[in-house]
This record gives sequence, C-alpha cells and structure tokens, in this order.
Amino acid sequence: MPMMDPVMPLVAVLSLALLWIVAAVQKVRGFAVFSVVLADYRLIPKRATNACAVAVIALELGLGTGLLIPATRSLALVGSALLLVAYAAAIALNLFRGRRFIDCGCMGPVGHQPLSGWLVARNLLLACLALVAMLPVQGRALVWFDAITVSAAIGSAALLYAATNRLIANGPDLARLRT
Repeated sequence: MPMMDPVMPLVAVLSLALLWIVAAVQKVRGFAVFSVVLADYRLIPKRATNACAVAVIALELGLGTGLLIPATRSLALVGSALLLVAYAAAIALNLFRGRRFIDCGCMGPVGHQPLSGWLVARNLLLACLALVAMLPVQGRALVWFDAITVSAAIGSAALLYAATNRLIANGPDLARLRT
C-alpha cells in the first residue's frame, strides 16, 4: 500500500488545529451571540444552552490542542471527524425542517451565514480530511524545506477556507441577483 509523505497529514492536522482554536476563540469572544445561534438550532433544551455552549467551546479548544500533541493526535483526529459529522447532521436536520435562514455559527460574531447544503458538504469533507490524516506515512525525516512547505500550505488552506466560507455565505444573495 502506498504511503503518504509526512508533510501531507501534518498540513491537515495543523490546519484542523488552527480551525478548532480559531473557532473556539471566536465563540468565546461572541459568547452571547454563539448561545443564541446554538439555541436557534432547537436541538437542546433552552435551559441547557449556555452549558452546551461552554461544552462546545471546550471541545473545540480541546480538539485543537489535542491535534498539536503527538500522543493525543489520533484521538483528536477521530474526535474532529465525529464533531464535524455532528455539525453536518445538525445543519442537515435544520435544512430538512426548512430552517435555512438561521445562522450556522460558522463565522462567529463577525458575520451571519445561513444554513445550506454546502455547509453540510464542507463539514463532511473536513471530517474526511481528519480521517485521511490518520493514514500511514512514509518514514522519512522532515527537513527545513518541509517547514516552509507546511507553513505555505496551512496559509493557503486558511485562505481557501475563508474564501469558501465567504462564497457559501453570499450564495443566497447571489442567487437572488440572478432572478
């Protein structure tokens, strides 16, 4: 079986760590907004909203940190995949209920992003990325040029993620302009 170059899963792991840590920080910065968004999903009792919001933030922060520690990386990758699938399921359920215009909570307090099938697909794709990062890698040592490659790839991944989120968020407005 062919093995991946060790740079590839490292980029995936560090990109996911960045995603989780930034997401947790945004939720902390806009805790009141995040609590309202979480309540809008109508998946938990209202009285449990703040406790669940704290738990989600702690989980995202724990996953982000766990990805950075080699001893906990595999567990954090599985946890990342499971949480991303749970997020996709929560969005899909609300889409099924016809609740398209509630905020997904993906952009934190900086912007509103309505639910869409694209968000479900994005989260499932990210879950697959987490699982792919667990595949066997070649046993070669990383060299100085790998650090440059990893840094550039993480920066590119972050920009691609931000651009994709912006496109998904603006999708309904673009659709309205076409009609």
